Formats: sequence, C-alpha cells, structure tokens
Amino acid sequence: MSAAAPIISLKQVSKSFNKSGTAPAYIAVDRLDLQVGQGQLLALLGKSGCGKSTIFNMIAGLSEPSSGTVTVDGRNPFREFDAFRGKMAIVFQSDRLLPWRTAVQNVELGLEMLDMPATPRKEAAMHWLARLGLRGHENDYPHALSGGMRQRVSIARAFATDANILLCDEPFSALDEMTGRTLRAEFVRLVKENGKTAVFVTHSINEALEIGDRIVVLKRPATIAIDLPLTAATMLAEKQAIRNQIQDILAA
Repeated sequence: MSAAAPIISLKQVSKSFNKSGTAPAYIAVDRLDLQVGQGQLLALLGKSGCGKSTIFNMIAGLSEPSSGTVTVDGRNPFREFDAFRGKMAIVFQSDRLLPWRTAVQNVELGLEMLDMPATPRKEAAMHWLARLGLRGHENDYPHALSGGMRQRVSIARAFATDANILLCDEPFSALDEMTGRTLRAEFVRLVKENGKTAVFVTHSINEALEIGDRIVVLKRPATIAIDLPLTAATMLAEKQAIRNQIQDILAA
C-alpha cells in the first residue's frame, strides 16, 4: 500500500441484520478494518455467506454500516450517494442489460445518466465495445449475444463512464472456464492501462490469483483472515503455496 491516503477505507466497520422475533441479530461484518489504495486491484475472497457482498454493498453506498465508518475518496458513499455519479461503476454477477436496447445503447446508458451529449456518448460506447472485441456487434440486442459477449457489454458500460473506481461482484462466475479466463485477463489489462482502482468479489481461489495484485481472504463473520500482496514477479511455485495457504484457511 502506498503512503498516500487510501481511496477506499473501512474503519472498525460492523454490519448486523435484525431477525424476526426474539432471535439475536445476525452479524455479517465484525469490526473490519480495510483500506484500498489508488490503482490497486483487490480480490475480496471468501466462502458464500462470509460477508463479501455486504462489504461490497457498503462500499457501493447501497447499505450503511451498523457501526464504524466507510469512506470512498474521502466521502460517505451511503449518505453522499449522488456525489459518486460517474466516479464509481459497478459490474454485477449478471450482465443486467436492457433487452430492448442494442449493445451500443446499453453501453450508452450510464453516459445518458451523466447527461453526455449524443455524439460523444455514442463515440465513447463504440470505442469501448471495440476495445472489448465487440466490433460488428454494436447493433445486436442482448438475446443475440452469448453470455460472454453480454458480460463484455456490461464491462464496456462500466469503463465508458471513465469512473475511477470499479466494483465487481463475481461478474464472471456464470461463464465457462475459458470465457471467464479470457475476460479476467482483459479486465485486469484494462484496469491497469487506465489507472483504475478495483474491488473484485469472488469465491474462487484461482480467480483471485488471476485478478488481484492483492488478495484479502475473509472468514465469517467478515473479518480478515489473511491479506496477501501479489506482484508480477510472484512465481508459479509461490502462487501454489499461496493457494494451499488460502485453501487451509477456507477449510477451517
């Protein structure tokens, strides 16, 4: 982590959900401290139900912590949600394309919400579709695209807004292995080439190793079990040792 202030910060964050009746509250996140530096690609890894999505939702401003503080670029994402228009983009597990809009029109959607004029809006959408290998499919509707192609459109939509922060909630989990691997490599390349900061939620160890330059492994309720930096120089043998270490943590 650089000496600069983190762009995403969670300090002593807890999140609980009240159950019906007299049952005690369910604690999803327990006094979590987590900072993400500018330009970092963080893979947030853990088993289903460990609190990954709860953390994701708090960073995205979709939910407020029960205690502690969440800040993104120095602001409270829940209370200042509108301040993040065009500054934070989300790629969900499903592509969430509008079926009545073509690929280019779906990519334009975020730019429309930012009130970008029609000509530069379409130029930006066409540019990102081309960058993601969809030249010639701009006018196709979602039903005519494969699952991988639809997810490329959703990634293009996120990058087209030029948001500095990208939040990804298991966006490739429904794809076949080869398509998922190709899209992961493209995603990492685009994040690094464009200087973005990304938080990538996953339950796959292999995906975390392919995506992240840092892996945070969570245990339930969401607390950090291990925080591992990765570099381009991390060798195959080291990655296997890291994989074994993570497997032991998740199996506990």
